[in-house]
Amino acid sequence: MKLAMLARNAGLYSHMRIVAAAKERGHDIDVIDTLRCYMNIAAHRPEVRYRGRSLEGYDAVIPRIGASITFYGSAVLRQFEMMGVYPLNESVAIGRSRDKLRCLQLLSRKGIGLPVTAFAHATSQADDLIDMVGGTPVVIKLLEGTQGIGVVLAETRSSAKSMIEAFGGVEANILVQEFIKEAQGSDIRAFVIGGRVIAAMQRTGAPDDFRSNLHRGGKALEVKVTPEERSTAVRAAKIMGLNVCGVDMLRSNHGPVVMEVNSTPGLEGIEKATGIDIAGQIIEFLEKNAKPNKTKTKGEG
Repeated sequence: MKLAMLARNAGLYSHMRIVAAAKERGHDIDVIDTLRCYMNIAAHRPEVRYRGRSLEGYDAVIPRIGASITFYGSAVLRQFEMMGVYPLNESVAIGRSRDKLRCLQLLSRKGIGLPVTAFAHATSQADDLIDMVGGTPVVIKLLEGTQGIGVVLAETRSSAKSMIEAFGGVEANILVQEFIKEAQGSDIRAFVIGGRVIAAMQRTGAPDDFRSNLHRGGKALEVKVTPEERSTAVRAAKIMGLNVCGVDMLRSNHGPVVMEVNSTPGLEGIEKATGIDIAGQIIEFLEKNAKPNKTKTKGEG
């Protein structure tokens, strides 16, 4: 196969592993800087151009689109879809998962366990928001935040009100969620490929930090997920329409609750924690599924 990977930094662990796995299995793969692509929006011959040439002849495209370039990256990926190239994850599915509110609304509609969540924009009704999620402590998140940035824990009502009012002062969209104390600063990431959980790790935050992001000093260990957690992860991936994703869950007293569905999950933490060749399984999935014009949405919706 001839593969294209949309990625800004070819030197990241995840990207190097995917390239190595593709080459080990006898495929050609080009790493293409997403922001250097430009497009010819033609009715009968859609085209993606890169460094003065047309990008043609690819069997599949692997989108590794950073959150900060979701809009442009999705547009480039959508153009590949219109050209009939098979995407590892579709542009519409990535868009669903990147919109935190839309993601939670879709999961909620299908009965997936979630932390009690309120959403607001620059509200003056801080007390009502706090009461809606069961009182303090609460987790307050900027809707546009990533990798633990823009996420704070408010342990008292006064601190929660101050934070909500502060975010309101900058006209921000915020999520206010119940704090799952019993998770004890740990979460579960289940890595889903093709409707199966192929690996899972438990991430625990650094001392005195309730966030479990590995790049913020958290640690990861392989974990055995329960049948309910496995089912929840697979269902969440299906609802988003993602072939490959990381589903982040907390273990609450009333079962697993989904925090996020990550459409561009990193490989380093989970490969090192589990010893599983996830990059190889991604390429294997493409070998089995990549066919021309097989995009479900054809870049629509």
